[in-house]
Amino acid sequence: MTIILQKNEIKECVVINNELIPIIENAFVSLAKGLTTMPPIMRLDIKEYHGEVDVKTAYIKGLDSFAIKISPGFFNNPTLGLPTTSGMMILLDTKTGILKSILLDKGYLTDVRTAIAGAIAAKYLSNKNISTAGIIGAGMQAKLQLQALMLVRQPTKAYVWGRNDKKVKQFVSDNSSKLKIELIQANNIEEVCKKSDILITTTPSTKPLVKSEWLRKGMHITAMGSDAEHKNELDPKIIKECDLYIADKKSQTAILGELHHAIKAKLISSEKKFNELGNIINKDIKGRLSKDSITVCDLTGTGVQDTVIARYAFDIAMKKQFGLQLN
Repeated sequence: MTIILQKNEIKECVVINNELIPIIENAFVSLAKGLTTMPPIMRLDIKEYHGEVDVKTAYIKGLDSFAIKISPGFFNNPTLGLPTTSGMMILLDTKTGILKSILLDKGYLTDVRTAIAGAIAAKYLSNKNISTAGIIGAGMQAKLQLQALMLVRQPTKAYVWGRNDKKVKQFVSDNSSKLKIELIQANNIEEVCKKSDILITTTPSTKPLVKSEWLRKGMHITAMGSDAEHKNELDPKIIKECDLYIADKKSQTAILGELHHAIKAKLISSEKKFNELGNIINKDIKGRLSKDSITVCDLTGTGVQDTVIARYAFDIAMKKQFGLQLN
């Protein structure tokens, strides 16, 4: 029997809250401990329409099911009145490969698990008593990253910059009261950097937006936009000069994350070892070493996150007796 779940049902099952943090943390720990089978990301680029489709999957040892995710991102869509991301996840039985569920989430679960990963990065790598946050980008992920951040930190102000001035104004207007934080439209990225204790970048930029000379002592950066070889939000010198660089999966960030660009620029050897977020969560290493350290977390998105969020959504949906059953 296969269960089909619609987006509206999934949204009733999964919301950004503290319950999701240990679920995604455990996924990262499994990844760092080598308890997963996670193949490289498969990506199809459709350049003439500024589009891409990513396929991610992972099996975590001991679990009775795993997910395969199809995730399109078409970045001209907002001009057509359409969302940038869409897609679905499918959940299969580990022992038999039989299809358990089709989750027609239209990218919602990806958005949520990415935002929670950002919160986890902030939890372990940013200073505890931050007062200001900075957001580069003004789309859905910018909103969700800030919403998730508020689960682990309590900044009173957030500076926001985006290429589309009108969109940023709308972002500030729509979210200030919802997120219970003062949102301020910044004049430029340098202003965001120089006024923020934590910086979150959420764009599909193909050229560095954040310069190394703009960084402050004690700043933490979560960069989550560089999930393909051609994407790049941070000056590669930042990866070399920061006090601590952490990957979600080092073998992946070396190919398509911010680390990739530092290696390509020959600022960092491809042989250099870096720890992963799961190592910090598992207390294999310490995270932030001092209040003045500059830390960077490079989030490229992993299949283990997709597997655990799909399983979580499915389990709750079954308790609520949601979904269309197909025999």
